[in-house]
Amino acid sequence: MFKISIVGPESTGKTYLASHLAEYFGSPWIPEYAREYVEKLNRPYTYEDVCNITLKQIEQEKFYENQSTDKPFVFFDTDLIITKVWFSYCFNEIPDFLTERMQANYFDLYLLCVPDLPWEPDSVREHGEDREFFFNWYKKEIEQTGKPCITVSGVGRARIKNAIEALKLFEGQHR
Repeated sequence: MFKISIVGPESTGKTYLASHLAEYFGSPWIPEYAREYVEKLNRPYTYEDVCNITLKQIEQEKFYENQSTDKPFVFFDTDLIITKVWFSYCFNEIPDFLTERMQANYFDLYLLCVPDLPWEPDSVREHGEDREFFFNWYKKEIEQTGKPCITVSGVGRARIKNAIEALKLFEGQHR
C-alpha cells in the first residue's frame, strides 16, 4: 500500500481531493487532525497545541506503517511537513520529536495542491493572501525528502481527474 500525503496551502482542496481519491480507489484516508483540534479550541492555538497535533499525526502515521492490505493507497490529508512549516512560521521553533519523525521519510508520494482555487475563508484558516509563499515553502520541504511529488491543479472534477491520472501512472511505475 502506497502512503500518499496531500499537501498544500489552506483552501486548495486537500480534503475534497483526499475524500474523492479514497472513494475512487477504495482506499482509506486520514482527515486533517489539526482542523478538528483547532476548531474545538475557544482560544488561539499555542505551541503546546501544535505539539499535541503533531503527536496525533505521528500516531496516525504509525498505525499505517506496517499495515498489509489489498488497497492500493492510504491518503493523508496533510502531514508533518505542514506542521513543521507552522512551527517555524508561528513559533520560530521546531520540536526535536518532529524532526526525528520526519527523518523516517514515511510517505511514498506527495500530492502538492496548487493554490489555483478561490480562497474560502472559515474559522480556522489563516494567511489567504500568502498561499503562493506557503506553496513554495511546502515544495521546498518536499524536495528535501527526496520523495516524488506531483503538483495537482485544476478546478473541481478536473483536479480530481488530474490526481487520479497521476496516481495511476505512479502506481504503474512503482509496482
